[in-house]
Amino acid sequence: MKPTQDTTVEADKLVRAIKRATRRKFSAEEKIRIVLAGLRGEDSIAERCRREGLHQNV
Repeated sequence: MKPTQDTTVEADKLVRAIKRATRRKFSAEEKIRIVLAGLRGEDSIAERCRREGLHQNV
């Protein structure tokens, strides 16, 4: 059974909605804390990203 265009579009909308709902949102305070911790230079950027659960390119 081949999916129709309508079902494919609906599935794409559903996937996008789920991704949006599950995306982490950082408050301004959290962002400042993370950046300041990185600027202190105690840890490497890679280590800091692992601790915070972020990708290094972010």
